Amino acid sequence: MPGSKPKVLLLGEIAHAPAQSAYNSLASLADLIAPKSTKPADFLDECRSGAFDGTKAVYRTFQSVSITGRIEGEVVKALAEAGVRFIAHNGAGYDQIDIPTCTTHKIHVSNTAPPALSAATADTALFLLLGALRNFNPSLLSLRSGSWRGAPPAALGHDPAHKTLGILGMGGIGRNLAAKAAALGMSVIYHNRRKLPPTDEGGAKYVSFEELLGDSDVVSLNLPLNEKTRGMIGKAEFEKMKKGAVVVNTARGGVMDEAALVEALDTAQISSCGLDVYENEPQIHPGLIDNPKVMLLPHMGTWTEETQTEMELWNIANVRSALETGKLKSPVAEQEGMCDG
Repeated sequence: MPGSKPKVLLLGEIAHAPAQSAYNSLASLADLIAPKSTKPADFLDECRSGAFDGTKAVYRTFQSVSITGRIEGEVVKALAEAGVRFIAHNGAGYDQIDIPTCTTHKIHVSNTAPPALSAATADTALFLLLGALRNFNPSLLSLRSGSWRGAPPAALGHDPAHKTLGILGMGGIGRNLAAKAAALGMSVIYHNRRKLPPTDEGGAKYVSFEELLGDSDVVSLNLPLNEKTRGMIGKAEFEKMKKGAVVVNTARGGVMDEAALVEALDTAQISSCGLDVYENEPQIHPGLIDNPKVMLLPHMGTWTEETQTEMELWNIANVRSALETGKLKSPVAEQEGMCDG
């Protein structure tokens, strides 16, 4: 019967042809719908209007937050009342979604899990690590201004070999970065919620949070943003790092206090940094913009044709799995073991 199938709600766009084809194929399992609203207040009204009733699964993108606002509170309640039981989020970080509230309303959430994006994000982290450690950015700027290496030339950088890389968050991205850094001759230590099995450590050494801060020449942030990790790296943590350490962040801007980072750079406690994410992006602290030693990228960790396509396909596979089996392929960590309901 027409209308007897569940619905899938698309929040955002699918940009790549192979993924669009895969998404269209879901039409054999569900009616594919999209919102008419374009801003959060209207989206909540549309949720409450009954327009999404019968929706079982949601496919959402990072950019769709401009349509829906953060997926929390009344939005979660309205989606649950419409029948939503699964949200497939296209991205590794899912801080735009209130997981505890989703769990309360029995909505299962997935993210785009490695290997879909771990290699590309680790490549970005390595680029920023090398640029900051070698102090390339001042001369990149002077070259474009017609001053060759600058007058005077930029200070000498440092080789990665024989340096210690401390990885905070040893998930798929962290492990991929560890392997690439080891190939450059770096020693790798890490801190995680729990110690990994030896087979997953790849020769990296598990240490305490305090040890990682004090022993690393380069600190790479590769952990999710949540209430426990928000502002995890601030003034006190920078003071515990080696004098002249390098900081790299490809995780989420909110895990680090940007004002404290600017202060640490100004006092040379931190010699340089490489950032792909920011506390209030797209706004960036002017102290970072104005510091020539800072390597900056505009959130491009997965910005490749291949990775973006793979991420979309992974997310669609999560939606298909939800429809066919009632389970997601890659549930978020907070919901591992969550009972179906």
